Amino acid sequence: MDFKVGADGTVFATRELRIPSEQVAFTVTAWDHQTAERWDAAVRLLVAQTSSTHSGHKKGKKNAALDPVQLPNDTLLPWPQRQSSNGLRRQKRDWVIPPINVPENSRGPFPQQLVRIRSDKDNDIPIRYSITGVGADQPPMEVFSIDSMSGRMYVTRPMDREERASYHLRAHAVDMNGNKVENPIDLYIYVIDMNDNRPEFLNQVYNGSVDEGSKPGTYVMTVTANDADDATTANGMVRYRIVTQTPQSPSQNMFTINSETGDIVTVAAGLDREKVQQYMVIIQATDMEGNLNYGLSNTATAIITVTDVNDNPPEFTTSTYAGEVPENRVEMVVANLTVMDRDQPHSPNWNAVYRIISGDPSGHFSVRTDPTTNEGMVTVVKAVDYELNRAFMLTVMVSNQAPLASGIQMSFQSTAGVTISVMDINEAPYFPSNHKLIRLEEGVPTGTVLTTFSAVDPDRFMQQAVRYSKLSDPANWLHINATNGQISTAAVLDRESLYIKNNVYEATFLAADNGIPPASGTGTLQIYLIDINDNAPELLPKEAQVCEKPSLNAINITAADADVDPNIGPYVFELPFVPASVRNNWTVTRLNGDYAQLSLRVLHLEAGVYDVPITVTDSGNPPLSHTSIIKVKVCPCDDNGDCTTVGAVAAAGLGTGAIVAILICIVMLLTMVLLFVVWMKRREKERHTKQLLIDPEDDVRDNILKYDEEGGGEEDQDYDLSQLQQPEAMEHVLSKAPGVRRVDERPVGAEPQYPVRPVVPHPGDIGDFINEGLRAADNDPTAPPYDSLLVFDYEGSGSTAGSVSSLDSSSSGDQDYDYLNDWGPRFKKLADMYGGGEED
Repeated sequence: MDFKVGADGTVFATRELRIPSEQVAFTVTAWDHQTAERWDAAVRLLVAQTSSTHSGHKKGKKNAALDPVQLPNDTLLPWPQRQSSNGLRRQKRDWVIPPINVPENSRGPFPQQLVRIRSDKDNDIPIRYSITGVGADQPPMEVFSIDSMSGRMYVTRPMDREERASYHLRAHAVDMNGNKVENPIDLYIYVIDMNDNRPEFLNQVYNGSVDEGSKPGTYVMTVTANDADDATTANGMVRYRIVTQTPQSPSQNMFTINSETGDIVTVAAGLDREKVQQYMVIIQATDMEGNLNYGLSNTATAIITVTDVNDNPPEFTTSTYAGEVPENRVEMVVANLTVMDRDQPHSPNWNAVYRIISGDPSGHFSVRTDPTTNEGMVTVVKAVDYELNRAFMLTVMVSNQAPLASGIQMSFQSTAGVTISVMDINEAPYFPSNHKLIRLEEGVPTGTVLTTFSAVDPDRFMQQAVRYSKLSDPANWLHINATNGQISTAAVLDRESLYIKNNVYEATFLAADNGIPPASGTGTLQIYLIDINDNAPELLPKEAQVCEKPSLNAINITAADADVDPNIGPYVFELPFVPASVRNNWTVTRLNGDYAQLSLRVLHLEAGVYDVPITVTDSGNPPLSHTSIIKVKVCPCDDNGDCTTVGAVAAAGLGTGAIVAILICIVMLLTMVLLFVVWMKRREKERHTKQLLIDPEDDVRDNILKYDEEGGGEEDQDYDLSQLQQPEAMEHVLSKAPGVRRVDERPVGAEPQYPVRPVVPHPGDIGDFINEGLRAADNDPTAPPYDSLLVFDYEGSGSTAGSVSSLDSSSSGDQDYDYLNDWGPRFKKLADMYGGGEED
């Protein structure tokens, strides 16, 4: 192959060529790996007459050519040139303008020329140049500028690659009228990176951990620093190193760091948390590939925590422990076992686990761990008995929750002996057979020995006596011997008693010793009572009714017996021979062993209540009989065989006349109630229609009257006494509307004539006086009704009582008041005041 094309589209000759023809033609193919799009371009290379050879390739739609005349280094001729003077016609070729590189952080002076762009048509016509794109007419604005006449392109200020690494502009050429002279051409400007940024760590402090005892090369953590400079150049290539390590124990170089990745690993053995729990390592990151002379640096701190592993087995602080425990006590701590563990406290590597490996085959003890102190608490979980074991020799082993690290062996100090002494205490006597059950027949006589309910004292090494007493005997049927526990009956045992549950009587007894302090135990005795035939059967039901004529509604009867089988049914039902009327009127028919039927023997029996005796006999050995009375109501029945209402009443013992009399009384009672209700409503209506005889505004029923003011009489008070006198004229009274009156006016009409009474009435006439006044009021047509307000303030003329003002405290002793002593105890006070004579 004479020619090759590079990845950037550059076509070059593979060797020195001698081409006899004027041109060489071949095809260049380009494709996109992602979209699979493909382009083909025909390339023709013209052989020039001079020694200079130009090549080109097609990319996009830009056409460009170079003048064979030597041009300045900063001048670009991106557009097609005119035909050469020797008549050789240039073919259109596609050019890619090489990118323009601008260093960042340039110090100027600004504007600083970058390149000059010109068209070969500017020799014929004036051309104006312009640029567009980001950095020219788009934000950031005016970073680049161009001289419109000369085509010189400038940068106006320092560039920052970290702000923007490249710019894509388009150059335009137009004439003075704004007409396009050349097609726009692309310009690529790249900002050349300078080392102006230090590496920056993602964190100022990194935290990592590594197990103690780790082997060299164990990964610890990774630190990362970023450099804003170009990572493809040395400016952005960061390298790491460890500056210092604190503490420097057991070696000053316990860790190393990968200079490129920042991975920190162990480099030496000897990490021991019990000696050094934490390391502080200063990490330095430097760009320029770690060149300390030219690169920029930054530091961060890595805190490496040495994590604990179980490399220290727990050890008892002493080889033997001792404790004591009272017998029959549980959940009691008898000894505390102390251990020492150098691992991290309150971690699985430190938490102790205790286990009894020998000396306690019955499981009386357990060793629990105190979560705070890590001590082992030997606890009694099952009661011990002094009479069986007076002491225990335990062997306890301690370990951790986490297994020991690889290569670590258990210490001989991880086991210890525990001696526990058992203390003897006074134990309560107990009944070996509790609950004890015995069986016997009910009704055994008083004083019968039932059984011996004795207790055992577990204190074999103490000489103690046991005494017995009753604790619970609901029916008070039993007696127990205080010394030997023999139980006998104190009353007859009855199976049918309320104290019996399911044929069993239960009593509780107490056994107490004479130890210090005394102890007692309880035992329950259950007596199963076997039934005997001691209860006669009772007839059921006690009452029934039947029609007065024989029919199918016979009475079903049965019996109830408090005993149990076989002392109950089948039963025998019989009618007694005396009186003879029972067997004449009634008959009993057996249905089965428990039921029979009672029915009428005669064709008709008068309605009424009959007491029918029936004898019931059970099947016990010996059998018991009992005669019971059943009250049978015989009544007339309807067609369905049911008693009628009248018949039921008649059956109760009442004749037809009595029934009629009761019905008449009921009717009369209802009539009286109805008349009373009508009379009450009429009276209520009259009360509402009758008007008061006084003026409503002077009605005193709703006013408060004051009676406690006692003056010296009319002469000492400023009262208008004319209101109490008889008015001279009656016209103003007669002119009033009916029913409207004042209480101080004289009534219109005839005045009642009151009987003249003696001045000194006889004591016996008080009752007559009151009765006469009552009759006068009732006969007075002008008096209001009894339920209206009575008028008392106008007395009329010729009153027999006279004026109240005639009473004078200074009157002479002509008046005799001794008769007041005869008026009874109610006038005793008045008699004492006036009936005493001169000495009073």
